[in-house]
Amino acid sequence: MQYRILGRTGVQVSTLALGAMNFGRIGFTTQDEVTAMVDAALEAGINLIDTADMYSGGESEEMVGKAIADRRDNIVLATKASMPMGEERNHQGSSRRWLVAELDNSLRRLGVDHVDLYQIHRWDPNTSDEETLSALTDLQRAGKIRYFGSSTFPAYRIVQAQWAAREHHLRRYVTEQPNYSILQRGSETHVLPVTEQYGLGVLAWSPLASGWLSGAIREGREITTSRSTFMPQRFDTTIPANRAKMDAVEQLAKVADEAGLTMIQLALGFVTAHPAVTSALIGPRTMNHLRSQLAAADTVLSADVLDALDAIVAPGVDLAPAEKHDTPPALLDAALRRRSSLVTSVAGR
Repeated sequence: MQYRILGRTGVQVSTLALGAMNFGRIGFTTQDEVTAMVDAALEAGINLIDTADMYSGGESEEMVGKAIADRRDNIVLATKASMPMGEERNHQGSSRRWLVAELDNSLRRLGVDHVDLYQIHRWDPNTSDEETLSALTDLQRAGKIRYFGSSTFPAYRIVQAQWAAREHHLRRYVTEQPNYSILQRGSETHVLPVTEQYGLGVLAWSPLASGWLSGAIREGREITTSRSTFMPQRFDTTIPANRAKMDAVEQLAKVADEAGLTMIQLALGFVTAHPAVTSALIGPRTMNHLRSQLAAADTVLSADVLDALDAIVAPGVDLAPAEKHDTPPALLDAALRRRSSLVTSVAGR
């Protein structure tokens, strides 16, 4: 296992990090299975575990907490908040009111007195940067979190938050979690250059592109991954974006074969090759998944292989842009990009 410094924190983390989204009812995993996977990951040298409050409605945090009991000090523990937790309208977002309450809930579920990295799961357009950063700064000073970061923020929001921290004399985000894989390279255009500029650590999520790069999805085979059952639109090959992914996968499989690599080694080696990336977040559902991903821990791709990948999916290109989760709100809601008809024009005054 290789290790890198997480941004400018001085904390060393493994280049593969254990993501816990599949722990609990989302991935149909039991506590015994989760504990076994955590044991194997730590034995292999992984020292960063990343979960979130909303994964299986808090069950993932509870399972991680039980799995790491009595060895907390050897783990860089990360969790996230801001996604909806139930139907109550204020049990979401990044307001001070919610973050202070929900961090206590996460600490209780994890069975710890602090987390090393607390992340805002998605940018909340209803809450100011000053409000969120002020709350996070106070939580850090209280010793409940060591550092805080963002997840899936558009590049301009990363910059805005850095400016707000400086303007209001608050602590700043020190990490970002972008969606990044061979099939989703849009982060290379704006997000990764910004993280390098500001010295942020980068924890790349979905490096296997929701299973498309696992080696299990190939032309002519029935797609039976667990995610195809609750996100069927992402695997329907009649949809142009998915057709493009399938075409790319077939070409990538040839590159992997010629290089003597598995598809998983190719995919994870690609993500960790980018100089801005600190760690690739793997999200196994079974022990077999974990073992196949751990086999990529020391994979280093040659320049020829990286050039071949560039020829298949061009740098900065997302084959499925709609799956990025960082689209500006005005592109999703027409009302936000149109002036109200009630506004009086200057000429009409």
